[in-house]
Amino acid sequence: MPNIYNALVVKGRDTVGQQNNVTCEVQQLLGNNRVRVVVMSATDDLVRRMEVIDMIAPLSVPVGG
Repeated sequence: MPNIYNALVVKGRDTVGQQNNVTCEVQQLLGNNRVRVVVMSATDDLVRRMEVIDMIAPLSVPVGG
């Protein structure tokens, strides 16, 4: 199970077959190998049983310029 605030990446393909990665942040551990997440982009192409990778680190955003 991932830690709270870890980034998760859901790997899949969109409706035209192109690679589509969706990034999420874990907010709550629900038990039974389930988590509640905040998703950072559209979820239109997400389906059950997609591969999910735990990035073992929180989301990071570059600042400054």
